[in-house]
Amino acid sequence: MSINLDTSKQNLLELKDEYESRINKIEDHIQNPQDDLNEHWEDQAISYRQNDMRKNLMSEARQSLIYVENALSRIENGTYGECEVCGEPIEEQRLEALPYATLCMEHAE
Repeated sequence: MSINLDTSKQNLLELKDEYESRINKIEDHIQNPQDDLNEHWEDQAISYRQNDMRKNLMSEARQSLIYVENALSRIENGTYGECEVCGEPIEEQRLEALPYATLCMEHAE
């Protein structure tokens, strides 16, 4: 397997920046809504639903950020690209599609 660790690391760092930016934008929007609530309860209900959606998106982004940070740690400790179950190399195509993958295709199913 010929994983280019420098390229993988760069891709992971870009993903990390993207997730951090996404989290910051969502947090800012939740704390400082751009749209004022008016006094109609329907509008308030929509705003609350949107905030719930934003919180879910933020939770997903935080989890993805953890995956990326863990992958960066695996690059540093020399275990990047190894399946956590069998220790065999993770397929290059899988790592290209999901750079923070921890399982080979066989064990991901």
